[in-house]
Amino acid sequence: MTGATADHGAQTPFVTLKIVVAGGFGVGKTTLVAAVSEIRPLRTEEPLSEAGRPFDDTGGVADKHTTTVAMDFGRITLRRDLTLYLFGTPGQDRFWFLWDDLATGALGAVVLADTRRLADCFASVDYFERRGIPFVVAVNCFEGSARHTAEAVRDALDLDEGVPVVLCDARERESVKEVLVGVVEHAIATGAARRAEAAV
Repeated sequence: MTGATADHGAQTPFVTLKIVVAGGFGVGKTTLVAAVSEIRPLRTEEPLSEAGRPFDDTGGVADKHTTTVAMDFGRITLRRDLTLYLFGTPGQDRFWFLWDDLATGALGAVVLADTRRLADCFASVDYFERRGIPFVVAVNCFEGSARHTAEAVRDALDLDEGVPVVLCDARERESVKEVLVGVVEHAIATGAARRAEAAV
């Protein structure tokens, strides 16, 4: 697909990439997509119900009253020739059947983590590791939560050295942009390393 024209008049390739945003229930995935999207984000949120109360652990997120039941969708143009489409996954176990469709064709992923409930992101880490999808762990620094270093989070999650861990604020556009740039760079580097290994 071609699109944007450079100043010298030559056509430059216009690239669109798919990024998945995953993580546990109430970690801030919807907030992250909304903070950075240049279009009005698509949300599929529904109020938490009494029927779901036994399944939705609101420990640490007592103020949460809605939940994503399908996906979040947003778009951001990082450069005039590069646009990212963001697909946020639902966090609860009972909606995981949607993940395969959301992850199909993804360049990479963000695993959003909350250090107050770090175990909630294990399933996301495992999902992307098993499917060979490059991912970055982004620690959402909530107000009032204890601060931990990226290395401490890496150790707690037992991540490979090659998996980037970054601290972010899912409410802040520039902070989220840095995370997304990191995902693209990591995915490109991972792809290059895999091609080099295959060529040996």
